[in-house]
Amino acid sequence: MVLAQLGGSITRALQQMSNATVIDEEVLNDCLIEISRALLQSDVQFNLVQDMQTNIKNIVNLEDLAAGHDKRKIIEQAVFNELCKMLDPGKSSFVPKKGETSVVMFVGLQGSGKTTTCTKYARYYQEKGWKPALVCADTFRAAAFDQLMQNATNAEIPFYGSYMEADPVKIAVEGVESFKEENRDLIIVDTSGRHKQEAALFEEMRQVSEATKPDLVIFVMDSSIGQAAFDQAQAFKFLYGFQGVDL
Repeated sequence: MVLAQLGGSITRALQQMSNATVIDEEVLNDCLIEISRALLQSDVQFNLVQDMQTNIKNIVNLEDLAAGHDKRKIIEQAVFNELCKMLDPGKSSFVPKKGETSVVMFVGLQGSGKTTTCTKYARYYQEKGWKPALVCADTFRAAAFDQLMQNATNAEIPFYGSYMEADPVKIAVEGVESFKEENRDLIIVDTSGRHKQEAALFEEMRQVSEATKPDLVIFVMDSSIGQAAFDQAQAFKFLYGFQGVDL
């Protein structure tokens, strides 16, 4: 719903510009103000919006455009490129290799849907021919293993966990090693949800990572927390260095 509203607001701003008889600095500024207002109302960080405005004005220099150039198209393309740049991580996404073992570890906040996302991730690659497996290294949340076991069973994906063992590092190592012996080429490790202020849980997460040596770490968070996501992501990245984000 939010993305649809944002897309509609940006489209209307560009349409209003297209209705102008002459495309000058005032028309460009009005268009950018409307787009910026829509982004800010959608809880996009102010610095990102400000950078977008500056970059578009640097790209679209109306005074230097020769006669005959379609200024509307140039502005629309600049807006499109800058919006895409906001979402571009600057590098290609990780793709596991069939026949080679890849370990992917999921981290994130409590209640962000991390365990469900783990199963969806496994199912996605299973349908493409990979042999995934799930490891429950979440010993903090009650019924975490039950949830992962139920999800994995429904998706017909093998899983590993324990009701008795309280050490998440031991569970993670045993699960990963067990599935490596079974020649599983995508081993997904689910960890305890945590908050940026929970130092002990961050230390636990670091130990699990060092023990399993994941090829990819994915940070899961609920997009509805808005700009608070930035602080949480910064804390996780500073302490952990994840390579992917799922909202």
